[in-house]
Formats: sequence, C-alpha cells, structure tokens
Amino acid sequence: MNAKVRKQLQQRKRKLRRRLSVEHGTWQSPMIRPATTKLEMAERQQAVACGGIAAIMQLIKAIGLRESINDAANVFKLHLPYDEADHVFNIALNLLAGGTCLDHIEHRRNDEAYLDAVGAVRIPDPTTAGDFCRRFTEQQLRMVMQAINDTRQRVWKQQEDSFFDVATIEADGTMVETYGEKKQGIGMNYKRQWGYHPLVITLAQTQEVLYLVNRSGNRPSHENSSFFFDLAIHQCRKAGFRKIVLRGDTDFSSTEHLDRWNDDGVKFILGFDANKALTEIAENLDEKVWKPLQRGSLPAPPEKARVKHDNAKEAFVIAKGYENQKLRAESYAEFDYQPHKCTRAYRMVVVRKEIDVTKGQQFLFSKEKYFFYITNETAGDVPAREVIGGANRRCNQENTISQLKACGALAAPLDNLTSNGAYMLFASLAWTLKLWSGMLIRVKGNEGQKRTRREARLRVIKMEFWTYMNSVMLIPAQVIRTARQRVFRLLTYKPGVDLLWTIHDHVSMPLRS
Repeated sequence: MNAKVRKQLQQRKRKLRRRLSVEHGTWQSPMIRPATTKLEMAERQQAVACGGIAAIMQLIKAIGLRESINDAANVFKLHLPYDEADHVFNIALNLLAGGTCLDHIEHRRNDEAYLDAVGAVRIPDPTTAGDFCRRFTEQQLRMVMQAINDTRQRVWKQQEDSFFDVATIEADGTMVETYGEKKQGIGMNYKRQWGYHPLVITLAQTQEVLYLVNRSGNRPSHENSSFFFDLAIHQCRKAGFRKIVLRGDTDFSSTEHLDRWNDDGVKFILGFDANKALTEIAENLDEKVWKPLQRGSLPAPPEKARVKHDNAKEAFVIAKGYENQKLRAESYAEFDYQPHKCTRAYRMVVVRKEIDVTKGQQFLFSKEKYFFYITNETAGDVPAREVIGGANRRCNQENTISQLKACGALAAPLDNLTSNGAYMLFASLAWTLKLWSGMLIRVKGNEGQKRTRREARLRVIKMEFWTYMNSVMLIPAQVIRTARQRVFRLLTYKPGVDLLWTIHDHVSMPLRS
C-alpha cells in the first residue's frame, strides 16, 4: 500500500482506539439509544456488504483458476452465457459473501452491487446451480480436483524454501447428515445417522483440502483412501516436498500398502487397531521398557490468576452416582511388529493409559487401555514420544472438517450421491480461497516487515472461516465501475481492513514462475 493509504489507516485506527478506550471514551447511559431514523435511496452509488470479495476476485484472476477449471470440467457444449468456472465460482463466492446454503444464491443474484463486484451482468440461480452439479460423473469430478490441485501448485511455488521440508497428508471420513428420505446414495452409519460419508484428504501444514470424495453414509472411513493417498503423494512430489508423511487413525492403517509406501520413501504414522494379539504383546512387555508419558510442559500461571471455580460437571456426576473414568497415568513403549500383509516388520509404539473407574464417591476398579501406532520412522530420526505427538496432532484435521461444515461446504442440498459430491467439492473452494489469500502474503522486506507479514500470513491461515468472514470479507464498500477496473471504496474502518489491504496488495503481485 502507498504512503497515503497507510497514513489514512493509521489515523482511522487511532480514532477507533481512542473511541473504545476507557480513559478517553465518552461515558453515558444508556449507551445504545435508538434515534429517529430516515431512509433515502442513493441515485447512482452502489454498495456491497462484502467488500473483501475484491481480494478474492483478484486472487482468482492472478492464479489462473478460471482457465484450469474450464479445461477440466467439459460438461457444456456451448458457453451461453455461463461457462463451467462461472458456476463453480457462483457456489464458492456465495459462501464467501455470507451465504450458508445453495438457496442464498438467490440473494446474491438480486443484489446489483454484488453483481457489479464480481463483474457479472447476472449469475445462475439456485436451480440452475443444482442442475450444473447433476451434470458431473465421478471421473469428471476427479478431473476438476486435479485442475484445482494444478492451480495449487502455482500457489505453493510462491512459498519459502522451508515450506517444502515436509508435507503431512491426512485422511479422515466425516458424516454429513440429511433429513431427506429420497436422496439417492444415502445410508445409515453405526450411530443411526442418515446421510453421506465423504472422504477428506488434507495437508496438515496449511489445512488445504487436497481431495474430497462423497460416499454413502454406511461406507467405512478408509474406503478408497489408499488411492487418494497416492494421488496426494504425487501432487506433493510434483511440488518438490522433500519429505512426505501419511497420517490417519486406526481405520487407515492399510497394511497391504505399507511395504509399497515404505519402498517409495514415504513415511507414515498410522493408528493401529488394538487387536487381541497386539494387546497380549503389550501386556507381556517387561515393566522396565515402559516410560512415563508427559504431554508437554504446562504454561506458567499468570501473576494475577483468576480464582478457579469448582468443576460443576464433576460434582454433578458424583451426586448422580454415574460411572466415571479418570486418567491416572500414561506410559509408552515400543517393539517391532510385522502385520500379516507386510513382508517386513515396522516400529509399533504403544501408549498405556491407566484409568480409575469410580461410581459416585466409591472406587470400583482400575483398568488399562492400549493405543497403538505403526510407523516406518526410525528411532534415531523420530523418538517414540514424537511419534505419539504426531499421531495426536492428526486431531487438528477434525478442526478443518468442522470449518468445512461451518462454511456450508459439507452439505447435501441435492438429490443424489454424485451431485452432492460435486456441490461439496465446489463449495469447499471457498475454504481453499481463504487459505490461498493468506499463503500468497509474501514474507519479505526488512526484519520488521517480515515479522508483520509472517504474523498476518499465519493469522489468515489459522483463522476460522466465520472469523475470516466477519474480519476480512464483510466490510461494506462502494463499488465503482470504470472502463478498465472495479474500484471498491471501503466505507468503514475496523481492524480487518489492514489485513484486507495487505492481502489485496500481495495477491496483485505477479506470481513467480
């Protein structure tokens, strides 16, 4: 940003901080006082609630996403008036503009300012968007995923060299419930929930969705996971990652593929089912090989710590006489183990949890529970404690999946398995664009600028979707059309404006080839 804009932002920031400060703020009661209001209609000015969409439109143009999608998704014989990318962007931008479902596209297409903001005369309505999703086959959806990943390669090329040290690929399934009774392909899981059970493959370092495949609700989590693991490995190898690690829970310990991945130089840390044979091995280990497991040091308490309140849940459980399980201690050990479908042995790290079972205030008994993790990481490179920590960090993927659900990407608004898979894929692009807007913030300049930009970059990547929406996207702006460009004149100041300006400046820079 230029010096004039930087000065304006600093002045607005000082003015807002002074207004909110206790020392300088105005004290009055009541504080919220409804005034006499009056409505007027602007003659020519147009304003949009989601001014942050300007940075997203610039991002889409900079990375060439339209061309990639149109080359992959050939479902139209004639582009009149929309092409395939128009439909995909229509679904994704609806979520970034504040919509939460397919029907909210109707609000976008009836908003003149929004149409001007995205540079459209008109956009498809919800029924047309649904019909577009129904045109796809599984093979065509896979081609669209590959096209998005080809664009992802361009974004990855803009990252620092340290970014390519390691790529941690994670897989998990999640339940997308639906109350529809006639949706083709729905199923019921073991919790008696009706819906779909998509497979989600993500990159742990950035929370990007590499692959998303819809399946019936009664399918196992690991179904087809090895195939998409292989595709993700190929993408990461193509990008130049120096180390690739696979992570997953016990459902994803595909023992028939471990030898192949190991020979290919791929590392893995996978949960393993606590079957009878493994449990017997763990129980028969010498007590000397078990080491106490400490989950990391606790943060230092603040100087003026608040008074800790009584645990109301614990008191309720005791008063009602419910059975309660309390973790008393944890320890870990390791041994070599060869699964039946493997031709060699691998490290098996086991965690033993010692649990006290009580009922009310009465102690009943103690029990031990075992958790197993299989890995081909050597003890010299990755100690057993780090293997456990890496396996536990896979739980962060649950946060990514929850964000996909929060933004409306993991939903089933259509009538069959494939069309709902298409909607999930297109809608998940909203989450991907949010991540890319942070990843394209370049960490360069003097030390102070590097520190500020690195903080801004991490802040955007780690930000929850609705925080991103309210901080960066939902900033009211006047939309001014000129012959060569769209001008978004921001109409208010809040802390997210600084971040939006940084994002827009950086995505406008030419990409490194």
